[in-house]
Amino acid sequence: MTSPNFSIEFFPPKTAEGAEKLRVTRAKLAQLKPQYFSVTFGAGGTTQQGTLDTVVEIQREGMQAAPHLSCIGGTKESIGAILRQYQNFGIRRVVALRGDFPSGYGMGGEFRFANELVEFIRAETGDWFHIEVAAYPEMHPQARSPQDDVNNFVRKVKAGANSAITQYFYNADAYFQFVDEVQKQGVDVPVVPGIMPITSSSQLLRFSDMCGAEIPRWVRLKLQSFGDDTASIKAFGLDVVTDMCERLLAGGAPGLHFYSLNQTIATTEIWNRLTAK
Repeated sequence: MTSPNFSIEFFPPKTAEGAEKLRVTRAKLAQLKPQYFSVTFGAGGTTQQGTLDTVVEIQREGMQAAPHLSCIGGTKESIGAILRQYQNFGIRRVVALRGDFPSGYGMGGEFRFANELVEFIRAETGDWFHIEVAAYPEMHPQARSPQDDVNNFVRKVKAGANSAITQYFYNADAYFQFVDEVQKQGVDVPVVPGIMPITSSSQLLRFSDMCGAEIPRWVRLKLQSFGDDTASIKAFGLDVVTDMCERLLAGGAPGLHFYSLNQTIATTEIWNRLTAK
């Protein structure tokens, strides 16, 4: 099959040991030749320096890096300074997000929504950055309705976004329905499915409860039936996620964005299965 564009996400390490481990992880995943590596940005910018350090390392290793940038709690001055830093290091892609409030953080900052951040990035830097934004096939947990969520996405694209990465999901129909809806609104930017490998039942349930991603009942029940049998959980997870990825790519998805959680095995195995067919 013709390889689509795909990308891999990391979170910035908090310790020297974590940084070294991520270097090893990146070296292994770089062999898959992803289009870029993205690096998350903590709530309220709490990992700002770690994000910068990680993307600069990635760039120096010869890979394209895409830092996440969230605007909650930020000012035009602080966000502008971050953008200038990224420009100085030759970074040409950013993932622009509203972001979450850190624990105990009150309302503040000059930006309320991601479309305002996208508009600001374009005003400050012109076409320097390829801007990715988030998409939510199963609706953002804070959106008032599915249509309201689609409208929010359209605003981000019209503000200047080039493409989008979705929240992870396990229902391909939700993705195709979302793409159809935004195309009806005249928006035709690439919407890349976000892929979360299944390696731990408890971890998946915890993440999904936090972000509002639905785990189909049959998948949830099957995972629960395995109990603590991690080998069976991982084998089942590989089958489920690979099958979904095949359907997404066959249906026209422009690529895949893997949420690696700074691990190598599951992402590598899924990708190898896809490219072997």
